[in-house]
Amino acid sequence: VQLQASGGGLVQAGGSLRLSCAASGFTFSNYAMGWFRQAPGKEREFVAAISWNGGSTYYTDSVKGRFTISRDNAKYTVYLQMNSLKPEDTAVYYCATDAAFMSAQRMGTSPWRDMDYWGKGTQVTVSS
Repeated sequence: VQLQASGGGLVQAGGSLRLSCAASGFTFSNYAMGWFRQAPGKEREFVAAISWNGGSTYYTDSVKGRFTISRDNAKYTVYLQMNSLKPEDTAVYYCATDAAFMSAQRMGTSPWRDMDYWGKGTQVTVSS
C-alpha cells in the first residue's frame, strides 16, 4: 500500500487549498479513506473521512462547512478541498486507510493510531 499526499502550501487566512492523495498497491474502491493532520507540538487528529464508494462522509467539527472530502475511484485518488482556511488549520496533513474501516464515521471516531497505512504528509501553512 502506498499513499502520496500533495497540494500543500502557504496560503493566507481565508484562502483555499486542495489536497490530493494518490493511492496504489491495493484495491482503492474497497477502502474508506481519511485525512488527518498534526500541528507542531500537538497530537495527530482526524480531519475527514469518506466511505469506499463516496456515499458517506464524516468531518471533525472544526472543519465542517469549510472542508470537503471526495474521491475518484477510477483515479485512485482522494481529495480534500479546504476553504476559508484559518491559522489554526496549519499542520502536516496525512491521508490514511485501513482495511478494517469501511465506513467514514467509524474511521472518524476511532483512534488515529488504528490506521495501518499512512502516506507522507504535506505541509499546510495558513498565515494570519
